Amino acid sequence: MGTPEFAVPALKALHDAFGLAAVVSVPDKPAGRGRSMQCSAVSREAEKLGIPLYKPQDLRDPSFISSLASLKPDIIVVIAFRILPREVYSIARLGSFNIHGSLLPKYRGAAPIQWAIINGEQQTGLTSFLLNDAVDTGSIVEQIEISIDPDMTSGELFTALMNPAAELAIQTCNALLNGNANPISQDDTLATPAPKIFRDTCKIDWNKTAVDINNLIRGANPKPGAWTTFNDRTFKILKARINNAEPNLQPGSYIISDSDVTVGTGNGLISLLVIQEEGKPKMPIADFLRGYRGVKEGIFS
Repeated sequence: MGTPEFAVPALKALHDAFGLAAVVSVPDKPAGRGRSMQCSAVSREAEKLGIPLYKPQDLRDPSFISSLASLKPDIIVVIAFRILPREVYSIARLGSFNIHGSLLPKYRGAAPIQWAIINGEQQTGLTSFLLNDAVDTGSIVEQIEISIDPDMTSGELFTALMNPAAELAIQTCNALLNGNANPISQDDTLATPAPKIFRDTCKIDWNKTAVDINNLIRGANPKPGAWTTFNDRTFKILKARINNAEPNLQPGSYIISDSDVTVGTGNGLISLLVIQEEGKPKMPIADFLRGYRGVKEGIFS
């Protein structure tokens, strides 16, 4: 059961290793300029592989539950999908497990990859855990640790976790099938939240430190994008670097040179590398400045 591209390597690996009785994904929805109906990445792959595919509107629909039960599944694997009701996850003979993009119990919630970077983590990983009625709280079966490169964006970490997620899915299935699984209860006192990230979450507060702002820029890339306002226009900052020059700018104050925009923060300086004006394509800062005729000094807000 899955939706985005993130789950596709695991789908293929599981099918190659065990054979899949079925795939469950979300219903098709309109997308793009033409608003034509498009299916999920998982649906496309299932159709390509010829695997029976379900796209239920309601996971509690009795006809869907009946169809799923008729498959008599040994295991249900969930990766980047919806919250399963008990009537669904309890169908699997050996258990249903989810693969989550963090080292649980840290970063429970919808955006663990983004929050790990925003919070400046140097290490993260993947966790397989048995489903229960409370989201992201089930007993841990297996974990894989992954290092976070200092310049890595959430999009890059997302990609880096895809193949390990497939490996973890195989590893967890084998443990359940062979009777070697030893699920461990999560320590709720160590839990941290990773709620869905909205646009307002990503507004840059220039009073924060250069490190914290750079982490927000990395964690919000590619979506929704960290943003600020500049000469009454809104810009996403998609890439930056910490500038180790002697700080002499107030938070939000900027200086523009021929090929650089340097901004003051609450502690340190940041150089902007890739920006995107609202409604326009993203571009390296040097390309933006070639056409820029505005004020060379001012304040971001």
